[in-house]
Amino acid sequence: MTSIPFARPPQFVASHRVPDDQTGGAYWFIIQGAQVLVHLHGDDARLPFARRVEELAIAPTRLLYLGTLGNTPCYSVEVASEIDIPNESQWQGLRSLFGKLDDELFALAGRAMQIIDWDRTHQFCGRCGTPTEHKANERARECPACHLVAYPRIAPAVMCLVQRERELLLARSPHFAKGMYSALAGFVEPGESLEECLAREVKEEVGVDVTNLRYFASQPWPFPHSLMIAFTADYVRGELTPEPGEIEECGWFDIDALPMLPGKISIARRLIDATLAEMRTAK
Repeated sequence: MTSIPFARPPQFVASHRVPDDQTGGAYWFIIQGAQVLVHLHGDDARLPFARRVEELAIAPTRLLYLGTLGNTPCYSVEVASEIDIPNESQWQGLRSLFGKLDDELFALAGRAMQIIDWDRTHQFCGRCGTPTEHKANERARECPACHLVAYPRIAPAVMCLVQRERELLLARSPHFAKGMYSALAGFVEPGESLEECLAREVKEEVGVDVTNLRYFASQPWPFPHSLMIAFTADYVRGELTPEPGEIEECGWFDIDALPMLPGKISIARRLIDATLAEMRTAK
């Protein structure tokens, strides 16, 4: 299996440097906790669009420049919980905006939340406790006393969909929605390659060995700060043995008799759908 290409080159260009020319409008990702402020129009959601934050009639507690989408600047703004919002606006959880926002704006909303969370939680040096400052030449906060640099946190995680002839290995975690199964996944440990992580996680979680790893695609997953890297692999040996506390149930499912699957927001569903299409074509 090969990676899924972009339908077109991504238009977003990340930057921490605020542009000199701010005469045009900008997208404003206004964040309150885990919610984004949007204007809802039927099944579509629109972001606040203005030249400057003052035009939005809000008092930001934190404001960070994200970059440009096409030629349009994008900003992430954190506000306090007690602010008043326009009547036509609503707070929406990020997951609920999937399919309502343009795909690139949805991805940027996740980026905006992660950048805000990182900035909020790195106001002080983790080594000496001194208040940190934004670095001028990159997206980072630096301690002026001991010069420890803190970059936005990203936690890589590997996902694996295991195949055995006409069957897929699917499992459910205790926190999944009732009846839903998905591919296996786990976080990469320090000093571990993606391939080593995949083999370890599959063995730990369900007790089987795999081979013939094929990269599929990756997806930033801002719940809260993961990067999910998805693979397919082939079964080699082993009896299914769910890991206590991690895997509630697991099993081999024929491609024509699958259980409830994750929603289309996740790379897990893209991985499963693409694998099914490939397996059915090969029949």
